Amino acid sequence: MDSGETYLTQAGYDKLAEEIERLRTVRRREIAREIEKARAYGDISENAEYDAAKDAQAHNEQRIAELEAKLSKCRILDDSLMSKDEVLIGATVKLRDMDTGEEFEYMLVAEVEADYAQNKISVSSPVGKALLGHKAAEIVEIVIPAGMLKYRIESISR
Repeated sequence: MDSGETYLTQAGYDKLAEEIERLRTVRRREIAREIEKARAYGDISENAEYDAAKDAQAHNEQRIAELEAKLSKCRILDDSLMSKDEVLIGATVKLRDMDTGEEFEYMLVAEVEADYAQNKISVSSPVGKALLGHKAAEIVEIVIPAGMLKYRIESISR
């Protein structure tokens, strides 16, 4: 992977593109209305509502620029070209905790797509890094800040 290049799933790419579109259209209009409303109060030199709306506008434009930069440096993963028996970015991995017997699944994604609530972990996280390159039935020991995890890879899917 080239420096600065990010690999995204198609769903991750679409999610970022939708966010950009929402920020460009819906959010920009909302902020414009807030600015106009604040201007209607009169003198803008000491108008807290105007200052807040202008700050929101700056943050919105900054977020749009950040997302556009990320999308300009990304490549969409083509699952058909990737190994099906090895843990790589874009893979969904079923794991068994060797201490508790608990089973769970993670999808390994780029940092920008990571969402722990949806079981999407970054390949740059300690767990993600440790799983990369391993195959089903292998046991992986992972050093994390809280100690050591020991997982068995039950299955890999795409």
